[in-house]
Amino acid sequence: MTGPRALRVLAAMAAVLTAMNLSFWLAGAAPRDVLARILAGTLGSSYGLAQTLAKATPVLWTGASVAVALRAKLFNVGAEGQCLAGVLAAAVVGAALPASLPGVVAVPACLVAAALAGGALGGFAGWLRGRFGTHEVLSTLMLNGLVLVVVNWLYGGVLRDGAQVHTRDLAAGARLPVAGAYVRAFRGSGLNGSLVLALVALAALGWYLDRTRGGLRIRALGASPGAAEALGIDPVRTTVRAMALAGALAGLAASHYVLGVKGYAEHGLGAGAGLTGIAVALLGGARPVGVAFAAVLFGLLAQGALTVNALVPSDALVVVQAATLIAVAAVGARSVAR
Repeated sequence: MTGPRALRVLAAMAAVLTAMNLSFWLAGAAPRDVLARILAGTLGSSYGLAQTLAKATPVLWTGASVAVALRAKLFNVGAEGQCLAGVLAAAVVGAALPASLPGVVAVPACLVAAALAGGALGGFAGWLRGRFGTHEVLSTLMLNGLVLVVVNWLYGGVLRDGAQVHTRDLAAGARLPVAGAYVRAFRGSGLNGSLVLALVALAALGWYLDRTRGGLRIRALGASPGAAEALGIDPVRTTVRAMALAGALAGLAASHYVLGVKGYAEHGLGAGAGLTGIAVALLGGARPVGVAFAAVLFGLLAQGALTVNALVPSDALVVVQAATLIAVAAVGARSVAR
């Protein structure tokens, strides 16, 4: 990479480093000490590494969700609501399964429920866009609010497990393996099998977009809707397909929250993952490999905020995240839809 683009990348890196140093300095801490504490608490220990990857896992799913939509020149702001819907669906189905049901059946059942819930929301927004021209940003934002109200009402009402403000526990077979059960150094962390599923999904997504007719239609729609229609590609159907796939991926973030960490669903579980997924997709250039690296970066920042809370307020790391997003624009985020 040479020329103006290389200069923009260097400028973006400089902006992030400057924001980090300035925010830590304004918080009254030496930037070198804060950075050293972040690295020691994340990449410097087995537990910190496991927690970093655990925090990256749900935004791998939501980042992939937003990335798919971007490749079709659609902006899926609804990953937040799609994730919450997936969490609810996975918890309800998992709690209804027989306790003796083996994992090879129980886990896929929960995953399918989560994907269908998120995919239905995404597909509906895509249908509104393709059929009536309703912008997906507007429709997905409205759906986010609707889903939030519904799930909170259900958690506090008909799905409440007695005195516990959460759903009933999943059947034992519906839980994903936890890394701490196999690696002693990872005990106590939230790292679980959802990370493996997310990486496989990212690889499959890259193959689908680059090697299949369905992926070609999505990319063609993103490159030029008029040209895609002239080539015989149905824009409405392709829009619905892209948004449904995006919604399904966001819904599958439930595999981390419900099947991996909690074993049930509760108020606020999964909140924020969809919004962070937008940043991850943009920073990753809407490409699977880029999304993976961006998710790890945001996982590192999230875990790092916990390790330095004695030195600086957590808001200082939020400033760094904001600077990272501004840096994305400096590099040229418009290229994600190519």
